[in-house]
Amino acid sequence: MERIRTSVRLPSGTPIETFRAAARMAETAGFDQIWTGNDLFRRSGIVPVAIALDSTERISIGSSVLNPVSLHPAEIAMIASNLQELSGGRYLLGMGAGSEVFLRWAGLEPDAPVTRTSQGIRAVRALLDGLSPADRPRTGGGWMPQAKLKDGPARPTPIYLGGMGPKMLELGGRLADGVLALALPPERYAWIAERVEAGAAGREIDIACSIWIAIDDDPAMARGILAEKIAIYAGSLSRDALEQAGLDVDRFQDVQRLMSAGDTAGAVALVDDGMLRLGIAGDATTVIDRCAELVAAGVRHLSFGQPLGARPLDAIAFLGERVLPRFAKEFA
Repeated sequence: MERIRTSVRLPSGTPIETFRAAARMAETAGFDQIWTGNDLFRRSGIVPVAIALDSTERISIGSSVLNPVSLHPAEIAMIASNLQELSGGRYLLGMGAGSEVFLRWAGLEPDAPVTRTSQGIRAVRALLDGLSPADRPRTGGGWMPQAKLKDGPARPTPIYLGGMGPKMLELGGRLADGVLALALPPERYAWIAERVEAGAAGREIDIACSIWIAIDDDPAMARGILAEKIAIYAGSLSRDALEQAGLDVDRFQDVQRLMSAGDTAGAVALVDDGMLRLGIAGDATTVIDRCAELVAAGVRHLSFGQPLGARPLDAIAFLGERVLPRFAKEFA
């Protein structure tokens, strides 16, 4: 069986020093990649990536995701080129449509997300290949032949598309090198892969099965940590995904009502074992067993995301010590 790729994801707003420490720890632990978010109005996802790239030697590091509405494709390409120069080619560029809510906060109209993301990826790809977007089709209007990066050689960069809907996933398969898709529950990966592969039409692409995980020697502690994460996001989870997983949508709405009323403890108490299947929670054996099921179902890239554990940095080390060695032994 081919080697399983692994990555870890930290959210938008992660402090710079925390992300630097996490990148070093993930590199030592044997992860292939580490990512951080780039939501508007949070800490930049670009600055910590630059610092982490300069503080590591092997691991690939990505910003997820940059959108072509609040950040012009030319600027995205400039950033990617600089980070590739800094790191010797270890930077991963995550692109996506961006949050409609956050874009509206900034006075930006998030129209035609699939089209604008497609044009943005094509334009950035052209610029990183040393060309002008005017030289390639479907990059959006207005580009002139002079629109080329001026400093240094072409620096092609792996582009990962972050998306959830079927059209965006198919776009990722068609245009990107990889896809970052949140698999809630993890078994939703089969649905995700089907749509990505439809767009890829036989082209090889890295599909990251992005999961929520909480790992701890105390399984009850891990379940409680994941339950709080689910309670926080209960109102924003895809109804279709919940129904597809056979979960009670009304129960999620009850959890959301308690959260809105400020009753976090009551909301967390409503999160039952079925709802906990949205992620993976437990000790190292539980995590390995659930991940083995995913690998058997075709997953080739496991991406571990928040909450990770009571202390995320400790959880990264724990995964490296207790989980990744089993992958190397059993799934290499």
